[in-house]
Amino acid sequence: MLHVQGLFFRYKNITVLKDVEIGLNKGEILSIVGPNGAGKTTLLKSIVRIVKPDKGTILIDGKDASRMNRLNLAKCISYVPQALPSKFPISVFDAVLMGRRPYIVWKPSKKDLKVVADLLKSMHLESVALRDFDQLSGGQKQKVLLARAFAQDTDYLLLDEPTSNLDLKHQMEVMEMISGMVKKKGMAAMLAMHDLNLASRFSDTIMMLNAGKVFCTGEPSQVITVENIKSVYGVEARVNRNSGHPYILPIRPLN
Repeated sequence: MLHVQGLFFRYKNITVLKDVEIGLNKGEILSIVGPNGAGKTTLLKSIVRIVKPDKGTILIDGKDASRMNRLNLAKCISYVPQALPSKFPISVFDAVLMGRRPYIVWKPSKKDLKVVADLLKSMHLESVALRDFDQLSGGQKQKVLLARAFAQDTDYLLLDEPTSNLDLKHQMEVMEMISGMVKKKGMAAMLAMHDLNLASRFSDTIMMLNAGKVFCTGEPSQVITVENIKSVYGVEARVNRNSGHPYILPIRPLN
């Protein structure tokens, strides 16, 4: 279990996260939603120690993450940031192989190479394996970064806006890949999401942040409600259901 307890983070004189609590079990997908500036990205960066929280504890399977070195942490949690690298002049195969770095001593083993080859095949990236990463489309780049995270072979996967700047087809493909890998390997995924309908469709649990605080947490049907959308986003909306999943139809912003 990944457990975040009493997390606070301040940037200069601004409190970005306020007493955030999270529990994420293996086999689950948890989406963090909320308006711009709610603290979603900072929360993920705090967990993987890109930034240091002012207060709080992060436990990974009962172990204090702050006491782990970078190598051991990388064997527990893989992280995919929101922004795609502007320049990444290596082949797709080598980009995915970078996910094996926590396990490589001198050079990649046969196991490392097989893990990468199997991922490229299962994610339908074989045809671009030898192409430069910089030559790929946005959707292909996102899949490669996802494959690199899968190659890291961790129990916990953190993704910051994994569907941003993707068309509808690539959004669905990326979310299906995440969902499929979570079910196949029994890992857990935490996603910072703007798209409430995608979060509703693929998440077991949704946490809604507002101004750095946890506004509510629960199943999609408990979180995606007319009242919550109005309170947190300042938007009047309708909430309908399709195959048991709530989805929103925004009507107008509130004054």
